[in-house]
Amino acid sequence: MDTRIRVRYKETDQMGVVHHSNYYVWFEVARTEYLRKQGISYSEMEKRGIMLPLTETHCKYLQGAKYDDLVIVRTYMSRFSGARITMEYDVFRESDNCLLAKGKTVHAITDNNLKPINIRKVDPKLYELFIRCVTDKN
Repeated sequence: MDTRIRVRYKETDQMGVVHHSNYYVWFEVARTEYLRKQGISYSEMEKRGIMLPLTETHCKYLQGAKYDDLVIVRTYMSRFSGARITMEYDVFRESDNCLLAKGKTVHAITDNNLKPINIRKVDPKLYELFIRCVTDKN
């Protein structure tokens, strides 16, 4: 799934390129939109008592984005183990389709107290949705 983001001036550094920390913000925006498009919002999961705390993150920067660029964050769920999900992100500049960065986040599946849960037992519908996400690579 693609999420479009326009680079804001405040996201750039003294060299005129997007500061590396902003890519993680974009990943969060794209992940939230990805899940919403799949049929569940973060707020709905939290109401059900399910949290997805971040346990690992990685980003490889290939080219710099600049102020006012339109970037596309292509997002998909690459892994689901029942206890964790792995999301992957490819960031492209829309004007020339240049790959700017590749990233990944890993999330544990927990209850409100951040204790690992068996999602298959706690929320079978969400379990099936995650299985479908990995199978479909939407």
